[in-house]
Amino acid sequence: MTLEDSVDFFVHESCVMASLDLCCGNTDRTWRALGGALDMEGARITRDSLYDLASLTKLMTGTLVMSLYEQGCLDLGKPVTAYASQFEYLKEVTVDQLLGFEVNIQTPERIDRARDRETAVRALFAARAMPHTGSRMYSDIHAMILKYIIQAASGRSYMECLKTLILNPLGMKRTYCLVPDSERIHCASCDREHRIEGNRWILREGIEKGTPHDPKCRMLNLEGNDCPGHAGLFSCMEDMEKFCRGMLDGKLLSEANLERMSRNRTGRKLADGTYTQYLGSQCYVRHPEQVHSEVPVFMSDSSMAVSGFTGHHLSLDPVSHIFEIALGNRVLNRLTVLVPPEGKNIQDYGLDERGQGWIEWTDGERIRSSVRYVYLRDAHMHNAAQQVLGYHI
Repeated sequence: MTLEDSVDFFVHESCVMASLDLCCGNTDRTWRALGGALDMEGARITRDSLYDLASLTKLMTGTLVMSLYEQGCLDLGKPVTAYASQFEYLKEVTVDQLLGFEVNIQTPERIDRARDRETAVRALFAARAMPHTGSRMYSDIHAMILKYIIQAASGRSYMECLKTLILNPLGMKRTYCLVPDSERIHCASCDREHRIEGNRWILREGIEKGTPHDPKCRMLNLEGNDCPGHAGLFSCMEDMEKFCRGMLDGKLLSEANLERMSRNRTGRKLADGTYTQYLGSQCYVRHPEQVHSEVPVFMSDSSMAVSGFTGHHLSLDPVSHIFEIALGNRVLNRLTVLVPPEGKNIQDYGLDERGQGWIEWTDGERIRSSVRYVYLRDAHMHNAAQQVLGYHI
């Protein structure tokens, strides 16, 4: 299997994604394949296309925290309020606990449902530590709070700190929070996302290129002028490759602190035999059951990975010095979420057990599904990268 085969499966055979740019590399070489549509008009993606990084932004945020720690500007053992006094209910939570998702943080109301930015920020500042229930540990809130800690510890805005510590040193010239007008034509569109949540059929349309897909981000980021830390960055494959190589080559963090980022902070076995999520410092780490692991099977236990809702994946392995990046678009005119009402399952909507197929929307249009695309990655994406890189289990 080649990278071209993987792109063909996701974009043409299954039509799970409107487009996919797939890249992997080792110490000496990079391999890349791409294809698909940029927007509803059918413009093709190119090597210059820009993508909404979504939650890949969290890995940047985690790296900034570790960089400030390495420089002695930030004490991970101090409480959140030592740097961000706005979070008065987090006096007992350390920066390190926040970084590693070790504490369940909740806001009194959903940020994406706030009536305006001021109300949303007020809700964020009122975040509290709550007991963990269930197996899910991952959350956007932690990175939103880390953004304020980064700003206090560095004395700069989030984007100024990002440029100083990551973007400029690595020559990442096309990574933005506010996408310049001249670059918006190159952005992959996330317009016309379809969702079925119980009995609600939701169509999100009118999302302009260069606008974050994440509604919480759109609420908080002042139209691109204040990256909230959990999402909001846009970038291209060339820059993301530079980021991966910078991490692996020790240009951003020492070997010890890179290893610290990939330590399991939350994963454990529960009484019923299932596991909690295995998370490191704003990233995923190796899960005991591969079906639940964001880290590809061919990477070592020291690896880290992160994925984005819009169809992205990034993983890197400091031991084997390899990386894999997928910048995909599973949102453009796709069904992304299907939560059937009680008594129904996804097959009742005409989809197969893998979530693939078409559904008929309320206006009669047939819409492709990307509902369970994550369960296709091992067989149709990671396997291709493994074979290209020459690693065999």
